[in-house]
Amino acid sequence: MLTSIETRRSIRKYEDRPVEDEKTTAILESARWAPSGNNTQPWHFIVIQSQEMREKVAAVSHQQKWMLTAPVHIACVADLSSRITGHPEVVLTEVSSQHELKQVIRDTAIAAEHLVLEAENQGLGTCWVAWFTQEEIRPVLGIPDDKYVVAVITVGYPAHAPAPTPRKKLSDIVRWETW
Repeated sequence: MLTSIETRRSIRKYEDRPVEDEKTTAILESARWAPSGNNTQPWHFIVIQSQEMREKVAAVSHQQKWMLTAPVHIACVADLSSRITGHPEVVLTEVSSQHELKQVIRDTAIAAEHLVLEAENQGLGTCWVAWFTQEEIRPVLGIPDDKYVVAVITVGYPAHAPAPTPRKKLSDIVRWETW
């Protein structure tokens, strides 16, 4: 198993030092290579580094002040139009039911996880933040209604090393052939 899968933790406190542009590019490049249904590649990423924008994102993320210790935030945005054409009025919120919209979210989540694992590989820490509403975060980042913010990933050098959390046994979560 990849070491980065075993060692990755959600980091909520970061060192006060910038992330090198090369490392940011490497983690974005890893996300670009994620698989997607019908190769739609429905993702877009917004790299947020300014103090002002990080404060705005933290504010609409239920005032999670710890986010401000991360020098980089990356908003992972799903493009609904990649699967739904001819319906410019389609808007995705937390309660939407369309199957195609769920596929777009799934594919963007795969790319976000690639990003998180490559960050770990680069010696960086991350935390997947999704405690916000579309109605609040879209205006802050200038995102149109036909896009969906799947996550904001905080990125930086970890200031702490959380212990591993207990994992369920494989036999508790795996079934063969049927439930």
